[in-house]
Amino acid sequence: MTEHSARRYAVAVNPAASFGGGKAVGPMLVEVLRADGHTVTMLQADSYVRLEEAVRAALAEQPDALIVVGGDGMVHLGINHVAGTSIPLAVMPSGTGNDMARGLGMPVGDPAAAIESLRAALAAPPVASDVLRIENAEGVRYAAGVLSAGFDALVNERANLMRWPKGRQRYNLAIARELAALKPREYRLVVDGVERTERAILIAVANNTSFGGGMQIVPQADMTDGVVELFLVRPLSRTKFLAVFPKVFKREHVGHPAVHIEPVRHVTIAADPTLAGYADGERVGLLPTTVSVMREAALIHRPPVATN
Repeated sequence: MTEHSARRYAVAVNPAASFGGGKAVGPMLVEVLRADGHTVTMLQADSYVRLEEAVRAALAEQPDALIVVGGDGMVHLGINHVAGTSIPLAVMPSGTGNDMARGLGMPVGDPAAAIESLRAALAAPPVASDVLRIENAEGVRYAAGVLSAGFDALVNERANLMRWPKGRQRYNLAIARELAALKPREYRLVVDGVERTERAILIAVANNTSFGGGMQIVPQADMTDGVVELFLVRPLSRTKFLAVFPKVFKREHVGHPAVHIEPVRHVTIAADPTLAGYADGERVGLLPTTVSVMREAALIHRPPVATN
């Protein structure tokens, strides 16, 4: 490695990782990057609030990239600190969902392969990426992947209130409980300046192809095209919804009469009764919420596409 290729990286590790099976991923990555000759600052804290403080301080030193180690929640943390800056974001997947890592073409479930993929991504120029700008009564924040305000948001809300079980099983149990109470809501939308009302079971605004741990809701989503996708599942009986729901993981739901996907740049979502929206799996406040696409608002390292 030449002197000019040595870089400075800030590596932020999910506070929850120290209690799970991914606790070794952050130190493993840091060891590899240091062996490559880079200067690496490893950021750890016992809470997200303190980790954010550490990230903010590290970015003031203008590192060559911020690398987040964890799942979509860590990507959410990262994007809220790099959006609109010249500091690129890179992702090392070690979370439960890892949808943003999948969208970036990173291997999931194999830390060694993911590290090699990340090394390749860091060696290539970062890509200008769109970002979701989210505004509601709680203020303005940003998201990298998907904002949801329907069935999935209700599942997240329930899962966050549960103390048992841990990990993915808690999310699966929350799905089962919300399915038992499944019913459509009435949404008041303003889509690119045009008001309309929709009754839907699931509504989302997608910059990434998937959310919820592999639900491929918008297979055609492109994080660099200057638009996002409004995704709706219109009213279905519980039986029909259960038949459609598994298809989302294999992209087989597209074309179903109840599924609607359209490109948008600006959408306001309100609901009766109101509920919380979730973005990148994180609670972002109660509706109404306005989501707009910020074109090329972040620089993101992603693995080069292999060519034959």
